[in-house]
Amino acid sequence: MSAAWIPVLCLGVCLLLLPEPAGSEGAVPIAITCFTRGLDIRKEKADVLCPGGCAPEEFSVFGNIVYASVSSICGAAVHRGVISNSGGPVRIYSLPGRENYSSVAANGIQSQTLSRWSASFTVTKGKSGTQEATGQAVSTARPPTGKRLKKTPEKKTGNKDCKADIAFLIDGSFNIGQRRFNLQKNFVGKVALMLGIGTEGPHVGLVQASEHPKIEFYLKNFTSAKDVLFAIKEVGFRGGNSNTGKALKHTAQKFFTADTGVRKGIPKVVVVFIDGWPSDDIEEAGIVAREFGVNVFIVSVAKPIPEELGMVQDVAFVDKAVCRNNGFFSYHMPNWFGTTKYVKPLVQKLCTHEQMMCSKTCYNSVNIAFLIDGSSSVGDSNFRLMLEFVSNIAKTFEISDIGAKIAAVQFTYDQRTEFSFTDYSTKENILAVIRNIRYMSGGTATGEAISFTVRNVFGPVRDSPNKNFLVIVTDGQSYDDVRGPAAAAHDAGITIFSVGVAWAPLDDLKDMASKPKESHAFFTREFTGLEPIVSDVIRGICRDFLESQQ
Repeated sequence: MSAAWIPVLCLGVCLLLLPEPAGSEGAVPIAITCFTRGLDIRKEKADVLCPGGCAPEEFSVFGNIVYASVSSICGAAVHRGVISNSGGPVRIYSLPGRENYSSVAANGIQSQTLSRWSASFTVTKGKSGTQEATGQAVSTARPPTGKRLKKTPEKKTGNKDCKADIAFLIDGSFNIGQRRFNLQKNFVGKVALMLGIGTEGPHVGLVQASEHPKIEFYLKNFTSAKDVLFAIKEVGFRGGNSNTGKALKHTAQKFFTADTGVRKGIPKVVVVFIDGWPSDDIEEAGIVAREFGVNVFIVSVAKPIPEELGMVQDVAFVDKAVCRNNGFFSYHMPNWFGTTKYVKPLVQKLCTHEQMMCSKTCYNSVNIAFLIDGSSSVGDSNFRLMLEFVSNIAKTFEISDIGAKIAAVQFTYDQRTEFSFTDYSTKENILAVIRNIRYMSGGTATGEAISFTVRNVFGPVRDSPNKNFLVIVTDGQSYDDVRGPAAAAHDAGITIFSVGVAWAPLDDLKDMASKPKESHAFFTREFTGLEPIVSDVIRGICRDFLESQQ
């Protein structure tokens, strides 16, 4: 009887295995790595052997029960409960592709969603081979066969000089059609390849604009150019109207979240491809994107000819959608043919971080100090309502060592810095400290408290790139002058919002507030009336910030 020799299995050492009789049912499982994907096994059914000790972050898993073939086989097996993290035999069955792979947390692994993929697989408990190893371990420094060992794939760090979180918003409307849609995908693939995608470089995702926007894959789904190119290739043409504004707004609001892979301190970018012109209003979407700190680039192809201008809602749609109307954020290609020469200039723009002016928003580029009245007339229970008011404003902002910063001072006749801008750099810590502020009780010297805050709280951050705001909350008349200290604060570049409760004189509130007074001074008869003012103050801060950036 002839024999089929089993390949030598090398994992640090080589074990010499006995030959397997031809046609045997007890085939030895194929040894794979933590990174081996379903698409790497080109068989309808195969037995594989997963190693032990794979770190959960090494697993990329898409789906549940039925997994996209781009998933790690061993990750899917652990997720399914077929094996534990100590590894073991797994049987894999190839399946056709499908849509809407679901995201499920199971057995310590969080699988991810994927809108569509061309092939799938499922896994069951595998069977160990019947052969036993014989002989002694052999060094694998130089395999006797002369063949190189297959290296475990390493995750590439990518282009560290081009850190950006980028969403490609492609045109999937009837405007572009199937043929040009495919040419568009080819161009996007070339751009993605040249960017240098990697764990420490740019991350990309893709959204398709048509009648209704569809997020095809998120930033966290793929961190290698090869996988991104696979994913782009699998995107199908949807058709419908080119509702680019709707898709841009959806992308700004839903795509860039911590859950979907956005990174702190990294520029957020949307590259919008428009073939012809959008079917809807894009100006409002551009405003929303800027508010969310997203840098919008428009790549326009085949601009409308004069005879078509009557069908365009707004001929200046490009200028109104981009981050800044300065020429940097707009890019034009005459058509989808011969586009290779346009790849490098676009990549250079996307990697020029110092030009990403819309990365700075009112939520991540402000210093906000709260000056809190702790006088005897407030009382302990009302003081807690004031702290709740402060917390509700503070938690809206993106607090971090490179983002928004919060400080608080309590005052009576004396002043006490509860915490400064540099004491805490996380939202959780800030909110915890605010909750634990102790009520002082005493008189009311608001003017002196303003001077103290300008000198001791804003003074140390005078060179900060963030815009400075002071929110004063008081319930009564000050025993000293407030006009002079407030004017000095205004001169120092500090915008003041004054919030009065109960017996706080309207004249004092207006004297302290920045101009225009009617949008920077607020009053309520009851402490419970502070809650509705929260949104007014937040909107005011954002309005003033955006005006300062013009």
